[in-house]
Amino acid sequence: MSPRPSSLRIVVTGIVGYCPVGGVAWDYLQYPIGLARLGHDVVYHEDTWNWPFHPIENAAVSTPDYSVSYIDRFFRTYAPDLANRWHYRHLNAESFGLSKPEFDRFAQSADLFLNVSAANRRPALNPRCTQVYLDTDPGFNQIYLSQAAEWTTQEKWRGSVADFKQYDRYLTYAENIGQVDCSVPLLGVPWMTTRMPIVQSLWQSIPEASDAASWTTVMTWNNFPGRLMHGGREYGAKGVEFAKIMALPRRVSYPFKIALGGPAPVQEVLQQGWIAIDAPSATLTPENYREFIEESRGEVSTAKNVYVAMKTGWFSCRTACYLAAGRPSVVQDTGFSKTIPVGKGLFAFDTLEQAADAIETVEGDYRSQAAAARELAADQFGSDKILTRMLDDIFSAGGRTA
Repeated sequence: MSPRPSSLRIVVTGIVGYCPVGGVAWDYLQYPIGLARLGHDVVYHEDTWNWPFHPIENAAVSTPDYSVSYIDRFFRTYAPDLANRWHYRHLNAESFGLSKPEFDRFAQSADLFLNVSAANRRPALNPRCTQVYLDTDPGFNQIYLSQAAEWTTQEKWRGSVADFKQYDRYLTYAENIGQVDCSVPLLGVPWMTTRMPIVQSLWQSIPEASDAASWTTVMTWNNFPGRLMHGGREYGAKGVEFAKIMALPRRVSYPFKIALGGPAPVQEVLQQGWIAIDAPSATLTPENYREFIEESRGEVSTAKNVYVAMKTGWFSCRTACYLAAGRPSVVQDTGFSKTIPVGKGLFAFDTLEQAADAIETVEGDYRSQAAAARELAADQFGSDKILTRMLDDIFSAGGRTA
């Protein structure tokens, strides 16, 4: 493949309209913002064919109003240059933002289709367009694609597998994929690794943390639709791993707060000394999400069991935001410590004792650790670096495959 043009026409997908909450918005919309700031012509596109979730009503709804307003407000607030560069397709019936003809014209001239989380249907694209599957949920996606789960149908599963095979490039947040200690199924494709891009200017205004602030995290206890089985073993979601550090407030004398979503054992969490709040309410808007991080001393968090058990090397988009805000992070190791520097601003743990020791280390020299967190975010997650490398890999002759 010839070297990539300096300016590309790019369709970037996401699920912000499908799940309009603060963390999801920051996870997906820093992609189009970061790519546009590199000089590319970008349109954010969403067409999941799913009824959108309404976080205030706590239910899927048939109307698009809340989701449309949410996307529009995010771009007008954080990236006004993209305020007219998005397209939300509701249930394959209505278009918002760009009209369907306007979006179709752009898609049919696009150089790159970046399907982040691969949750969106493909539009009619330029035949020469490079189509990219970007896996943000490693282990789960590969297990699902390797065998039909009990909670899906054979027809739906076969359709997912057929669609998966049609991409030109395969990217993943599993930075340890293909290594001897990583058990993620490779599915017969050459995986290239990438990670979350952070648009640093959107996080630089956050002031230093208060001495009285809590160590925090945001998590969904279990968001799996059913049992995740592979090779005779069941892999779990985040609650499985969080249970291992639930006693942390009893080990160190600092306040801990958790924003919980999903079917969590709230009373047990409270009994261990955590302050527990409702995650959807606390992080409803992009502003709420930033404020939650701003009001934190740092992050302490576990990962999904499947990420840990398979040694994926996955790193949290949320943790990258904490670091960019100058909040030191103490997070469970999924194998990421092989590729991301730890020990200053960012600490990886395997056990409760290691997590407690890391927090004491941070608190012993907090200001220096906070500065290191910001520096690490810029060096390891800055959108200019991450997205330039990603595009170079996509358009190189073979990419940097695992």
